[in-house]
Amino acid sequence: MKKLQYIYENGSHKWAIVARDVERPQYLIDTNEYLVINDDRALLTDPGGIEIFPAVFSAINEHFDASAIDMIFSSHQDPDIISSLSLWLEVNRQLKCNISWLWSGFVPHFGGDKNTFIDLPDEGAEIRLQGLKLQAIPAHYLHSSGNFHLYDPVAKILFSGDIGAALSGSEELPIFVSDFDRHIQFAKKFHQRWLGSNEAKQNWCQRIAAMDIDMLCPQHGSIYTGDDVERFINWLAELPVGVM
Repeated sequence: MKKLQYIYENGSHKWAIVARDVERPQYLIDTNEYLVINDDRALLTDPGGIEIFPAVFSAINEHFDASAIDMIFSSHQDPDIISSLSLWLEVNRQLKCNISWLWSGFVPHFGGDKNTFIDLPDEGAEIRLQGLKLQAIPAHYLHSSGNFHLYDPVAKILFSGDIGAALSGSEELPIFVSDFDRHIQFAKKFHQRWLGSNEAKQNWCQRIAAMDIDMLCPQHGSIYTGDDVERFINWLAELPVGVM
């Protein structure tokens, strides 16, 4: 079953990862979900697919009232990202989903209506959670044509969606990267195949390198911390993508 682990705590402002479902069917890709808590409300990033909803909900509800999740941040439209939307709306009918305007006519097929969605413009936007100002950072074509990452300037955490993702097959990866050189081998093929634009990748690397980031948190695999954040950005900048 999935477990919730806090990765940042500063008073009532917290980040948690919901990760590592070793009991999931092997035909499902493993995913990380991240919960941002501020005071008594929360935002959930890329809440996952229908199949894993019970595991994600149970892991969160052991530590935090899941009905107090006000918002979802959906980095893009993939089913492993957002196909559980209709089930989260059963938990909180007033839930709002932040997503690129490009997908506002597609994602409602998973649930919700015109009142559910907050369309993010291409240039990004500010997302407020009980006074906490989060930032939707453009990451278009990496790998989705309408794609965003989420930055918390207080915690200095970047939720990076599929950027930084690592897939290890049967090997269970740790929550935090401990050996960058070994870990990055699990990320190489994923980035080369799923990122379709070297120009978009370079733009992202330049923008992110200028930001103050302590943790880079991908949707698959381990979290990059400290100097490994810069190591990853430099590695990605040199990696040819859009190749098999």
